Amino acid sequence: MWQGGLVTDTPAGAPAKGSIDYIAEENSPRFRELKRTHRSFVFPLSAFFLIWYFVYVLLAGWAKDFMATPVFGDINVGLLIGLGQFVTTLIITLWYVRFANAKLDPKSAAIREDLEKQEAGE
Repeated sequence: MWQGGLVTDTPAGAPAKGSIDYIAEENSPRFRELKRTHRSFVFPLSAFFLIWYFVYVLLAGWAKDFMATPVFGDINVGLLIGLGQFVTTLIITLWYVRFANAKLDPKSAAIREDLEKQEAGE
């Protein structure tokens, strides 16, 4: 009685011809390097931005006089720092896109190309 499943002539655990061994690729030096490169950029920048954001929140909560200090006209320090959050987000996004295009995309494209060849049975 057939119970639903693939019937193959390959040994258990061995990748079938034309299939991709994702576990082996995940453990490969080039994939580890790709992850390391990504993490070495993203984690420090994320930590910086979170600290910058929490400083803004803390200042807004506990340094109200400082945040209310007029800079020019009706523009005060709090408003400038708040707008700085948006500017920082834009800068980080553009920086990450540039970094990814230069460092991550070539590495991931090479991995993808090799995996596509592996899937095609080459």
